[in-house]
Amino acid sequence: MDIATLYNANITNITIAKNAYDALATAFGQHVDAWQREVADRLAASHWTGDTSDKAQAEIRDLSTKLQAARQEISFVSRALADAAEAFAAAQSHLIKALDDAKAKKFNVAADGRITWDNEPTSANYAGDGAEAAAKDISKRITDALNEADHSDGEIAKRLNHLSHNATSGTGLDAGTAKADQDAIAALDQAPPAGTDPNAVKAWWNSLTDEQQHRFVLNHPDQIGNLDGIPAVTRDEANQIRMARTKQDLQTQLNQLGPEPPKTVVTPGGIITNPMYSAWKTLHDDAQEKLDSINTIESRLNGDKLKARDGRPAFLLGFDTTGKGRAIIAINNPDTADNVLTFVPGTHARFGQAPGDIDKADEMAKTAAEADRTKTTATIAWVGYDAPQNLVPEASSNSYAENAEKDLARFQTGLRTTHEGAPSHNTLMGHSYGSVTVGFTMRDLRPPVDDVILVGSPGVGVDHAKDLNIDPSHVYVCRGSEDTMIKNAARTGLLFGTDPVADEFGAQHLPAGDTDHSHYWKPGTPPVAAFGAVAAGKWTG
Repeated sequence: MDIATLYNANITNITIAKNAYDALATAFGQHVDAWQREVADRLAASHWTGDTSDKAQAEIRDLSTKLQAARQEISFVSRALADAAEAFAAAQSHLIKALDDAKAKKFNVAADGRITWDNEPTSANYAGDGAEAAAKDISKRITDALNEADHSDGEIAKRLNHLSHNATSGTGLDAGTAKADQDAIAALDQAPPAGTDPNAVKAWWNSLTDEQQHRFVLNHPDQIGNLDGIPAVTRDEANQIRMARTKQDLQTQLNQLGPEPPKTVVTPGGIITNPMYSAWKTLHDDAQEKLDSINTIESRLNGDKLKARDGRPAFLLGFDTTGKGRAIIAINNPDTADNVLTFVPGTHARFGQAPGDIDKADEMAKTAAEADRTKTTATIAWVGYDAPQNLVPEASSNSYAENAEKDLARFQTGLRTTHEGAPSHNTLMGHSYGSVTVGFTMRDLRPPVDDVILVGSPGVGVDHAKDLNIDPSHVYVCRGSEDTMIKNAARTGLLFGTDPVADEFGAQHLPAGDTDHSHYWKPGTPPVAAFGAVAAGKWTG
């Protein structure tokens, strides 16, 4: 594909051909319906019997099947042409926009895509001091547009050649062939299911044209937003669409609940709590908490707090308000960052409490930048599992960590899969019960991480740091002297194995001072500074 071919392509002709196939499919379908109604159905309802009748009826049924298959195959050609027009129009639009921008910047674009410009400051056509960087950007956009068209051309050609072969060889008259082709077309609108290996997801995503990808984000954001292996920027776009729709749904739910019922009612036995009030309050508080959380997350994503956050952008990598809900928010783009830290919160973690976890991720991004201003660190609040919501009995159970293992490990693999350039330095951190989840995941599934941080941990399911399938020198523990409840629980070793801060566990210790269980991320304290240094790969002890 070259610039002139794509620039001058008459996309309208493809649409005209598509419309012609639509007309053909309609006409053919009418003939098939007439055949079925006037011939097949009449003979089937007749009283004609005998061997000749049986043979004739069998041949008519076979012919009806072939006609229906041919009817489907014609419609598949129309769909292929529609996809071609959409894809080529998108690529052409991207090319024209790049060329227009080149013209506006006084660049000359040759037929082969080379860009030149006037470097003489006194010239009327002087392109400016930033010409070289701008030219590189426009050159890349031109190349991307041509590659996009090439990819679309190849994919559409394969589909049309296949359908042409079916038509000329007669295989398109087979019901099985038509069914296989129908499934292939349906797959164009179906993303890989949740739980698919991120590498397979990435391969599928890369096989789509830009326009197909865009269509998935707009039409199927629920399939894309939580799928590991999809780029962070795309997941953010899909999840923000989902979040906007969910926000409307939650507000509708609140409106439909109506006014608050009386808290108590009088019965012959006395005054009791009104059951209607209890039910109303449960639904109201859940919806209101989620709505408040959405509003806060939206504020962070839209940049309202960027000035206070030193300009660090946020990305919504996961979103779900079902049940207790889930949210995965990255500070800085993990696909392009030099370092990536994933933070797993513990007991009480849920969608409605996610803003507090985002603040912790923000604070660690800040201290990581202070530890190394030459590198970018992305910090991720991973509220991506169903965490226990009370200390007893839920937080003493293994089940919440066990149920989260596969999701957390796959997320870590996905970070590696979608990362651009050299591999990033990745850290996995867990606080409180979140450290149990991290420990179980490391022990059982060996996710690709470089460092592990266990904060305020009651135990992680192993008796030694080496059992986490990572060099013990890359396992860090942090517990404040005032974190007494966790300290007492961990020292018994009854819940989740050896106390992680015990010498025999073999981990590296980070400063905690007199921190209690809830204040490890207090700005300006030794713990959060240490977390940032580890995340940035700059911790020296």
